[in-house]
Amino acid sequence: MPAPTKGARLGGSPAHERMILANLATELFRHKSITTTETKAKRLRPLAERLVTQAKKGDLASRRRVMRTVRDRGVVHVLFEEIAPTFSERPGGYTRITKVGPRKGDNAPMAVIELVSEAYSPKQAVVKEAEGAAKVAAKSEESEAAAEETTTEDTAAEATEAAEPAAEETPAEDSEKA
Repeated sequence: MPAPTKGARLGGSPAHERMILANLATELFRHKSITTTETKAKRLRPLAERLVTQAKKGDLASRRRVMRTVRDRGVVHVLFEEIAPTFSERPGGYTRITKVGPRKGDNAPMAVIELVSEAYSPKQAVVKEAEGAAKVAAKSEESEAAAEETTTEDTAAEATEAAEPAAEETPAEDSEKA
């Protein structure tokens, strides 16, 4: 059994809260965007994302699971046939919450929750990952280059020190031969 949420519920009881969220989800899928309070939008997001994930599966069991929450068959049909295929490549993040000004009557903080309409490009995720890897590689190359310069300077100093005694021996060898 899931632990109850802390603080006040959206409705008076857990059953009422479930019904409020189910109705909000139904309207979100019907209109693709709704304006509600920030609290309701934040509570709706995980439910809506879970329903879209179920709809992406597309099988009968998933349709029945979604029908437990969204009671309108027309909305479920739209969710499975129109909305879910648009999110087939997207691994998550199907909704967006945008804060808007307070409500005029009671000054409640309002937000717009909407289904993301931009096309998901898996290439962008790969490009971002590659750019991050390139930055890390560039930093490691710089540190390696600095280490090589230090090593090269050390070996050059050792080579000059080794060459100086050899140069001193050469004139001594010439005097011995003569």
